[in-house]
Amino acid sequence: QVQLVESGGGLVQAGGSLRLSCAASGSAFSFNAMGWYRQAPGKQRELVAHITSGGGTNYADSVKGRFTISRGNAKNTVYLQMNSLKPEDTAVYYCNAVLLFTHVVNYWGQGTQVTVSS
Repeated sequence: QVQLVESGGGLVQAGGSLRLSCAASGSAFSFNAMGWYRQAPGKQRELVAHITSGGGTNYADSVKGRFTISRGNAKNTVYLQMNSLKPEDTAVYYCNAVLLFTHVVNYWGQGTQVTVSS
């Protein structure tokens, strides 16, 4: 059974930094892509950033230049370095992992709260 465990969330002042980590276990395969989504109260879950197994990255416009996604040396780990945080970055951040077979299989972590105070 695949499990994704996030860590690194917390409370930070505007302009500060946080680093989120996600470690996946239980998969016999390396994920085709891993990423981070976030959901603020009353809003839909949105993509923050994702990275493919080949190292290609994609970011939401709102975080470009401030956030950096990377994959760890350990199999199936992903990080999100968040700098210059803004109050509007406040949300629950979810780790996502994707396996491609004949169909797409998505896995999700339980989420970690990030709160940015003004």
